[in-house]
Amino acid sequence: MLIKARNAFFHFSYTKILKPFYFALDPEMVHNRMLGVGALLGRFSPTRWLTRASFFYSNPKLEQTILGIKFPNPIGLAAGFDKNAEITDILPDVGFGFEEVGSITGETCAGNPKKRLWRLPKSRSLVVYYGLKNDGCEIIRRRLEGKKLRLPLGISIAKTNSAATVEVEAGIADYAKAFQTFADFGAYLTVNISCPNAFGGEPFTDPEKLERLLARLDQIPTSRPVFLKLAADLKDAELDAILAVAERHRVHGFVCTNLTKDRSNPLIKDAQVPDKGGLSGKVVQELSDRMIAQVYKKTQGKKIIMGCGGVFTAQDAYKKIRLGASLIQLITGMIYEGPQTIGAINQGLVALLKKDGYENISVAIGADNRV
Repeated sequence: MLIKARNAFFHFSYTKILKPFYFALDPEMVHNRMLGVGALLGRFSPTRWLTRASFFYSNPKLEQTILGIKFPNPIGLAAGFDKNAEITDILPDVGFGFEEVGSITGETCAGNPKKRLWRLPKSRSLVVYYGLKNDGCEIIRRRLEGKKLRLPLGISIAKTNSAATVEVEAGIADYAKAFQTFADFGAYLTVNISCPNAFGGEPFTDPEKLERLLARLDQIPTSRPVFLKLAADLKDAELDAILAVAERHRVHGFVCTNLTKDRSNPLIKDAQVPDKGGLSGKVVQELSDRMIAQVYKKTQGKKIIMGCGGVFTAQDAYKKIRLGASLIQLITGMIYEGPQTIGAINQGLVALLKKDGYENISVAIGADNRV
């Protein structure tokens, strides 16, 4: 009861006091300030302790070992928030079970011109047009060297957003550089083939090009599991083709999904939507859920799925888990609901597991899609 009351207090404080103030300001400026605050809080043990006392929740029912990696709970921070691996020290105390940084590219990337981040409050979504802004693989690797990582750290890689990587072989070489840089670091690697905001589009959703990319990455030795991050707007035939290619290569699982570009989505409630960028949050939730179910069934539950898109509550996360996701990622839900959301989701998951008579979260994976 104490944890629940604590979470309710911080939810009220955030949604009624802090969020109206933040949402009156430029979203990218707020994002950058929050990264600065997170980095500062992670630097000192008293502030880490205070953060932990405010937000943390744990329960053995949420612990899993997946592909040799121990996850204290299934809720992770998705790639796209901590692009440059600046807040890894504080996230364990917020209550996350893992983090994915990046996406990280072969070269330093300034991203697309501003403005490149918008809120859609009626849709409970964001429009994101960053264009893979990050410091590049070499700088970020040096930043992480020597850090004591208290959570599994996923490394999301992509090709540098520039005209220089549009030609297929140049793009593959850029992916390979970032992959090689982190091949012996972190818990797992995610190959992001689905950024909707990069120069030249999403060439590696094409099966022939994806075949060439994965064949090149297969040549780089690594003991880390490898995931593919999939686009939300894939047609069934496109998904089938990608899964067939992945089956021939070193791919252990999938992140379902990235952003959606579809402006005809009926879940878009806001009148004014920028014509560039991809949409996150509630707008992508159903697309993500549908793809999780498809991938789980098509791979017969043999591939690990990370569900990403529209997770605001424990019920949202649990639905994805029961459809076939072993792990959950989020960003937008935390922005709309506050940092206590992570602990609240984890506590809610335990209650849902107890209600269904499950002793561990792993038992619930794919429960709604088992033959």
